[in-house]
Amino acid sequence: MRAVSTLSVVVLASAGIGHAVISSLDAGIARVDAFKDMKNRPRAGHGMNVLLVGTDGRDKITEQERRAYRLGGAPCHCTDTMMIVHISDSRERATVVSLPRDSYAEAPARTDPATGQQRPAHPVRLNAAYSEGGPQLTVRTVENMTGVKIDHYLEVDFTSFMKTVDVLGGVKICTPNPLKDAYSGLDLTPGTHTLMGGQALEYVRARHVDGTSDLGRMKRQQKFLAALIDRTATSGVLLNPLKFRDVTRAVLGSVRADEGFGADELLDLGRAMRNFSPSSSEFTTVPIAQMNYDAKGIGSTLKWDQPKAEQLFSSLRDDKPLTVDQPKPHGPAPAPATPVEVDPRTVRVQVANGTATSGLAKRVDAALAATGFATTHQPATAPSHVPHTVISYDPRWDRSARALAAALQGAELRAVPGQGPLLKVTAGADFKDVHRVRFEDPGQPQPAPVRGNEVVC
Repeated sequence: MRAVSTLSVVVLASAGIGHAVISSLDAGIARVDAFKDMKNRPRAGHGMNVLLVGTDGRDKITEQERRAYRLGGAPCHCTDTMMIVHISDSRERATVVSLPRDSYAEAPARTDPATGQQRPAHPVRLNAAYSEGGPQLTVRTVENMTGVKIDHYLEVDFTSFMKTVDVLGGVKICTPNPLKDAYSGLDLTPGTHTLMGGQALEYVRARHVDGTSDLGRMKRQQKFLAALIDRTATSGVLLNPLKFRDVTRAVLGSVRADEGFGADELLDLGRAMRNFSPSSSEFTTVPIAQMNYDAKGIGSTLKWDQPKAEQLFSSLRDDKPLTVDQPKPHGPAPAPATPVEVDPRTVRVQVANGTATSGLAKRVDAALAATGFATTHQPATAPSHVPHTVISYDPRWDRSARALAAALQGAELRAVPGQGPLLKVTAGADFKDVHRVRFEDPGQPQPAPVRGNEVVC
């Protein structure tokens, strides 16, 4: 999860800072030989593939930070997030693929460096490869599963993540639903929030917001990474050498990287990506076929959908984008759809006209139906005129009401116990338009790749 901060190194290098500055930062990076004695590797594709690994770095935090951000417990020699970041050969696109840490994997056969004994291939959870054989076994396992040759390895922890967000001045996140997790300490109301380092860490660590555990968390991590790129691109960091230096020092202070990822690589990549933006990035999660695959000896795991996964990784090897350019609309681009937690097709809505404007209820009914809501198609007239649009709902259907409120922004939510599943909208004099919404099921991996500009506020 802290791996999101490392990608900012790539983005921040686009400032075109001099070689001497980059070299001084490069000297502070801890190095690891992640590719030692590796043989029979996948063929090289086009572009560059970076394996980003987030590790448990609570041994480096202060006691005050441990208490403030619910980071109790002993540190573990393990990973809790893994992503493949593919940088296109043209340096105009970055594709981020999240690899669930509980994925069923097979660790390749290897010689144990401690004992010299040969260990055969064996099943593991993906995150266990690190604790068993460090970065080398982690890279080998990922390559074995994906057929994608890893060019560089980057590893970060809690500390670099929090410092990076703080130096950037915070990252803006929006949520249509309340997010509360007693384990991580996250507590966000619906709306837009600027998260500083500690609160951002709570956001990307949260696993108990709902019943989706790691899959929901990966979506939030991807959303945060897109917002981080947006913040980097719009904050002036790329044009300010001193700010650039401060941010990169924050990132690189707690990073481990392979020997080949140095100053020259950072500089060349950065110069090629000066125009990078959220729309230049795309995000997805490995397709899952079985959520609770009982793997003998290692417990419950996530089983990948092999045909779909192979198609995904084939696109990475061939340097093909996962998303398709949509034709540009005539006139202003429509506002992005707001994600909601309830499928609009299951939300029944009755619309009434609370104004003197003829045909308003019919217009609202049609617009709500167009964005997916199950309207009655029988608009009515309210008994009296109202200044503000009101949504009346039974508290037992509060999630449906919040979904409807996302489409009728600014409407007043009015609880009416006993009303039943039918939601009632009284269009008031302040009604302007209906906003598009999209159902985002947190219990499923990302159904399709999305671009960064589609998930930022």
